[in-house]
Amino acid sequence: MSRDRGPRRLRRLDRRVLIAASVTALSLTASGCVVVHGEREVLPSATRAEAAKALQAFTTAYNKADKAYDSSLDADHTTGALGDIDAARLKAGHANNPDGNPGYTPMKFSDVKYTIPKKAGWPRWFVADAAGNKGGSARWVMVFQRDGLGEPWQVSYLTLMAAGQVPKFKTDKDGWAEAVDVNSAGFAVEPADLSKDYATYLKSGGDTFADGPHTNGWRAKRVKSAKQPGRVTQYIDEPLTSGDYAPLALRAADGGAVVFFTTRYYAKETAYTGTSLPKPTDAVRALTKGEVKQSLTMELMSNQVALDPAKASGGGKVSVLSRLEGLTSAQGS
Repeated sequence: MSRDRGPRRLRRLDRRVLIAASVTALSLTASGCVVVHGEREVLPSATRAEAAKALQAFTTAYNKADKAYDSSLDADHTTGALGDIDAARLKAGHANNPDGNPGYTPMKFSDVKYTIPKKAGWPRWFVADAAGNKGGSARWVMVFQRDGLGEPWQVSYLTLMAAGQVPKFKTDKDGWAEAVDVNSAGFAVEPADLSKDYATYLKSGGDTFADGPHTNGWRAKRVKSAKQPGRVTQYIDEPLTSGDYAPLALRAADGGAVVFFTTRYYAKETAYTGTSLPKPTDAVRALTKGEVKQSLTMELMSNQVALDPAKASGGGKVSVLSRLEGLTSAQGS
């Protein structure tokens, strides 16, 4: 199941309150002058050196966790959708291989490109797009974010994209990207609404999203798998839009918005009377509570990256460019 990040969020909140209090105290000078608040100043989210250091720290922690199948070793470097997917993967791996990952190969990144937006306030975040030694020729597109000074950079979104599929971002003369207000109405869909609209689309269809493997293609696969010999499958999709699951958006070179957003869905397989479900894989069994008799309900986290066209360009439909999902828990009955 999803990791409980309550204590960490409380620590972040406490720290942010202390920082805010300190800035306020410093801004009220005897002369009545007000010092510019760092939280309100538009600055690059990170230097390029800081971004490179964050990627190295993530890679080191990820490799340690993957080798030992121990989620505590990279918990401080993942969050949001990826944090839940990664924790469940490691939990299942440890259950089936308590001595560690027998097929461990360290992750290595090369040809890294950093897209760092200038913005005010928290969270600060940036995108790292790299070639990896896993996943074939796909590029690993990762969103790093942190919620305050002194907090570690954590990867909240991860998708795999073909090299020619990674969108081009708008940058200024110094190479800094432009963060997009997710509540902006200047796009085909407000970026803040994409999670909700995507969940609705997967259930009922519609004309919000362009055709592709993660839209009408995925709906078609669900229809095909809904009724199989001896069993049926039902799906429920839910939007996730707050905290570490909040959408993040960058201005694309064509004026649209590249939006990273999260959804969660449940897939319930039920066997017909007199039949039984296929035996779950070892990984699924490791994350399953209860005994699988007539039904198995799986909870999966899914993170997407989409291109949301600008209204000024004539609008159009939202294209879901990539999607990565992972099982986080299951319940048998």
